[in-house]
Amino acid sequence: MIRENVLVGEDGRARCGWAGDDAEYRRYHDEEWGYPLHGDRPLFEKLSLEGFQAGLSWITILRRRPTFREAFRDFEIDAVADFDTADVQRLLADPGIIRNRAKVEATISNAQVTRLLIADDPGALDRLIWSYAPPPAASRPGSLAEIPAVTAEAAALSKALKKVGYRFVGPTTMYALMQSAGLVDDHVRGCWRAA
Repeated sequence: MIRENVLVGEDGRARCGWAGDDAEYRRYHDEEWGYPLHGDRPLFEKLSLEGFQAGLSWITILRRRPTFREAFRDFEIDAVADFDTADVQRLLADPGIIRNRAKVEATISNAQVTRLLIADDPGALDRLIWSYAPPPAASRPGSLAEIPAVTAEAAALSKALKKVGYRFVGPTTMYALMQSAGLVDDHVRGCWRAA
């Protein structure tokens, strides 16, 4: 049953309405979305997947994440940074991922940028992203309609990442990253995760 932008599942747990009744989406909502994520490699993976998500639904990416991880060598930064034209062709032929040349090439380029960023400063990507985390909100959103698509902090993060050479890091994509990596907690009132 839906109650004020909250969906109560068969397990009796109230979740943000966007989680729906898909088991993987519910697991993602319960175990990942809004939890603080740290580390250059995990954040590079999240940044990459959010870039692939642009223009698509997140569940599309989530269902393909195991194949993305295999295709992109578990998003190990050095491995992806070393991908060449043969790897691009291999990825564009892989039906298990999103076969978009611009997004594939951006992921490889972003790995190269990340490698340079962290070469003499491990943790630099983590610190860069988290430096744009807003202060905790005074109150939780009461409805999905109250959750913004973009914020000033997301726009500033997008600008900072573009300045050092990242691609597919627009403000809306960066706000989605902030939500999924726990820089913000947008679980709505009534959701068990908001308790």
